[in-house]
Amino acid sequence: MIVLNGGSSAGKSSIARSLQAVLPDPWLAFSVDDFVDALPASMTGADGGIGISQDGEVTVGAEFRALEAAWITGIAAMARAGARIVVDEVFLGGADSQQRWLQALAGLRVLWVGVRCEPAVAAAREAARGDRIAGMAALQAESVHQGVVYDLEVDSTHADPTACAQAIAARA
Repeated sequence: MIVLNGGSSAGKSSIARSLQAVLPDPWLAFSVDDFVDALPASMTGADGGIGISQDGEVTVGAEFRALEAAWITGIAAMARAGARIVVDEVFLGGADSQQRWLQALAGLRVLWVGVRCEPAVAAAREAARGDRIAGMAALQAESVHQGVVYDLEVDSTHADPTACAQAIAARA
C-alpha cells in the first residue's frame, strides 16, 4: 500500500498514474476525489457534508467523516484481500487525518509519501486546471503536512511525475 498525501494540485494523481506505469505489478489507484465524487449532491455545501468557501478552504462535517471512515475501511479491506493500492489523499487535518488511516491500515505494509509542491507552483497548476476554486492549493500546500510522519517525501515543484514515481517505486 502506498499513501500519497499532498495539497490540491501538488501532482498526486499524476504521480499515482506514473506509479501504475513504473511498478512491476498491477496497482489500483484511488483518490480522495473519487470518494468526494461518489457523495450525493445533497452533501455538497451541507453542514454535515463537505463545503468549499470562496477562498478555497475546505470544511467537512460529521456525515462526511462517517462516510469517509467507511471508505477508508473499504480501501483497507481491498489491501487485506491482496490488492496493491495507491491512495491519493489530502490530509486536511494533518496528523489527525493520518491517524484515521493508520488505524484502518494497522498490520498492513504501508509506504507513507509526502508530495510537496511550492504554493505558487501549485496555485498556477490550480488556475490552469480550471476545475478548482482559486486559493485551495495555496491553503493546503503546507497545512496538509503538519504533524504527518512520512517514509519518503517527493517535491513535484520541479520534478515530473515519472521522476517522483521512480523515487517512490524504489522504496515500495
